[in-house]
Amino acid sequence: MIAIIDYGMGNICSLGNALGRLEAEWTLTSDPEVINSATHVILPGVGNAAEAMHNLRSRRLPEVIWRLRCPVLGICVGMQVMCRSSQEGDAECMGIFDAHVKRFDSAPGVKIPHMGWSRISNLESKLFNDIQPGSYMYFVHSYYAPLCPDTIATARHPALFSAALKYENFYGTQFHPEKSGEAGQQLIHNFIRL
Repeated sequence: MIAIIDYGMGNICSLGNALGRLEAEWTLTSDPEVINSATHVILPGVGNAAEAMHNLRSRRLPEVIWRLRCPVLGICVGMQVMCRSSQEGDAECMGIFDAHVKRFDSAPGVKIPHMGWSRISNLESKLFNDIQPGSYMYFVHSYYAPLCPDTIATARHPALFSAALKYENFYGTQFHPEKSGEAGQQLIHNFIRL
């Protein structure tokens, strides 16, 4: 059973549909016992990192997440709150990934938020099995994780940033695989087979 962590943020409908297409069993939960007994855990995210951390802490979920040994996938803000900190709301985050999330700098021709389809490159994980370098994924974000030792994929806006991160059993994608067509569906397929 896949546990999707319920903390009041995230695009659950699209994610549930993507898992349904793979005939994967899943549940939406904030119950530590259910999360701990899951084979895989997904931390979705849409919105503000500081609010996300507040919601997670109010449910005492960071401690549960840190102790997980099954594969864990953070999506968008779900990935960002697994980093050390975020400039968004000056949030102290969970510290799983060795990155400090920053806001994109304003510059001529650079739109913020970074929204739409961008190519991913430098793919370095089983998470990207059968996904070609240069595949397009769907991004919606104003904040990003810089390149760091945990980077397993990159994208540009306009400089390189971390499109995906990995540390031990923890994975994160800045893009939304559940909204990224066939390549995103393949990534979810790969994740649930880790």
